[in-house]
Amino acid sequence: MDFEKRLVVRFYKTELGKEPVRDLLQKLDKQAKKIIGEDIKTVQYGWPLGMPLVRKLEAGLWEVRSNLENKIVRIIFTVINKTIILLHGFIKKSTKIPKTDIELARKRLSDLRRNK
Repeated sequence: MDFEKRLVVRFYKTELGKEPVRDLLQKLDKQAKKIIGEDIKTVQYGWPLGMPLVRKLEAGLWEVRSNLENKIVRIIFTVINKTIILLHGFIKKSTKIPKTDIELARKRLSDLRRNK
């Protein structure tokens, strides 16, 4: 692996100091955390990546696609200055990403850009 191209991973923080993706991960079992962590690490060391692990949603937003034994988890992220920022995570219940999840990720990305 080319360690020079390694990206830093950071959790998005709300104005109140909450880290929504970290909160989601803490609710999952140990095996799920391990799978998602490995998927994020693969993105961190292999960026840019495409399907089946990473899918571009729109300009500035991608999703890490983690398939667990009994559920599907998506982590929406952005990349800014060699940093992966984990914006939003959710357990997928249908084939399409719910509009509310995309809108929330967009809002968080907008907040990041505004506060830079």
